Amino acid sequence: MDETTNNNQNTVDNQPATTPAVPTPAPSHVKIVGVRFKRAGRIYYFDPKDFEFNPNDYVIVETARGLEIGRVVLASKQVLVSEIEMPLKAVIRKAEPTEAQHSEETEKKEREALVECGKMVARLGLPMKLLSAEYSLDGNHITFFFSAAERVDFRELVRELATRFRVRVELRQVGARDETKIMGGYGRCGRPLCCVTWLSEFQPISIKMAKEQGLPLNPMKISGVCGRLLCCLSYEHLLYRDMRGKMPREGQPVTTPMGPARVVGNNPLKETVVVELETQVTVELPLEDIKIVGPPITNNMETVNNNKEVAELKENGITGEEKGKP
Repeated sequence: MDETTNNNQNTVDNQPATTPAVPTPAPSHVKIVGVRFKRAGRIYYFDPKDFEFNPNDYVIVETARGLEIGRVVLASKQVLVSEIEMPLKAVIRKAEPTEAQHSEETEKKEREALVECGKMVARLGLPMKLLSAEYSLDGNHITFFFSAAERVDFRELVRELATRFRVRVELRQVGARDETKIMGGYGRCGRPLCCVTWLSEFQPISIKMAKEQGLPLNPMKISGVCGRLLCCLSYEHLLYRDMRGKMPREGQPVTTPMGPARVVGNNPLKETVVVELETQVTVELPLEDIKIVGPPITNNMETVNNNKEVAELKENGITGEEKGKP
């Protein structure tokens, strides 16, 4: 018994020691290609595999809605893994020239599907506004986009649509901003809406941006076609904020070449300050001619009026901040 035990022990001792496996470090970079499915739509990242793509190439990719065709807007390049969401889906292949052009037949099918869906919505009495319909590239999936004031129970509608079209049906509710992006239109500037032509993602917009740009807090003047705060309030916000940091505040006592005065306004773009002299005369002077001599004198009446304007905005459904709401 003891001899057998010793032999087994010798066998174990004579075996070479195994080196523990060293884990392969995760790659810090990954190759991606940026694809956009709509004009001014969001950019999605895919794995180009061994393909090399250039901007404006059309590619076929696999999405949650099936096969879709998209346009390359970012050529193949290496990026940090931390900058994107993993894992990436791979590009299947480059699109054929005939596939790159959205066929009139598909557009006709989408229009017919939208009309048919509208009839069903009316018959079922659903409180929803249909916006558009989109078929996947292989025609096995159709998505209907709609807007509604609140959540809608459309289960019966989905069943009827699936029976009618014999494809996978998806209904997607969108917000006020996305509704306007789909429908299109013109802004108060007279140009096509930014969200339709080039703005791919909605950024947070706040009433504070309008205040810092000296705009009147009037819902008719600072809200867009969608009824939300204008997206363009953010375009020059940082510039105005930096410029206002150099300007004296309203109500601040200053000295000027014309004597003591009080700040009643300013123009950050021109870098000028509007002051009221002791003689009650109002003049506009360059910023370099102004010297601050004391803290601003608060005007309670201006604060009250400002609070009233903010309250009016809230009554019209415009809150203090639109956090990138679609």
